[in-house]
Amino acid sequence: MTGEQARAAITARYPAATVEGDAPVTVTVPVESWVEFAHFVKTSLGCRFFSFLSAVDWKDEGLEVVVKVDNVDTGLSLLMKTRLGPGVSACPSLTMLYKGADWMERECYDMFGIRFDGHHDLRRILLGDDWQGHPLLKSYAVDTPYPPYR
Repeated sequence: MTGEQARAAITARYPAATVEGDAPVTVTVPVESWVEFAHFVKTSLGCRFFSFLSAVDWKDEGLEVVVKVDNVDTGLSLLMKTRLGPGVSACPSLTMLYKGADWMERECYDMFGIRFDGHHDLRRILLGDDWQGHPLLKSYAVDTPYPPYR
């Protein structure tokens, strides 16, 4: 499947989605469609390889979850995005579709504080359980006196 074919299939099925680019095809969907869209991408577009998951803190505009998946047979790359909105820190988990999302969602929880609803083992993965806050949020104080950094 080419990027052009993928864009056509996505816009036909998800008219509310914003679709841009060709390599990778970048698609922004509402958080309510997140899991359904990921299922469509995996089953209909053949994007079975889960490459990465991360987030972006857009300050007043809220958090954005970013996922890259690939169809290794056809070379199709897809960047999926969803905005959580101001003050929202919950997103549906993709672990039931992609096993590769497991530790990446935990890392995103640890660094950004995003709770992935439906994740079977959502707990810190990089920082200690006693760590306060989420260091990749732009609201996190850089002068936090937390050992061993200060």
